[in-house]
Amino acid sequence: MSYTSTINVGLADRIRGFFAELGERSRRAQTYRTTFNELNALSGRELADLGIHRSEIKRVAYEAAYTA
Repeated sequence: MSYTSTINVGLADRIRGFFAELGERSRRAQTYRTTFNELNALSGRELADLGIHRSEIKRVAYEAAYTA
């Protein structure tokens, strides 16, 4: 009986982990999209004030979402 309950607990943990990872990926993707869209909406002058060139927007959005 304990063998079956150990398998069930392991499976439940794996399923919980899967959905937690899915949620984390979704949050990171949303952060990337939001950052990218907000920076892309700025004018060249506003970007220059922030010290960002338009060609760096993807990198900055990626770093905001996927590094930390």
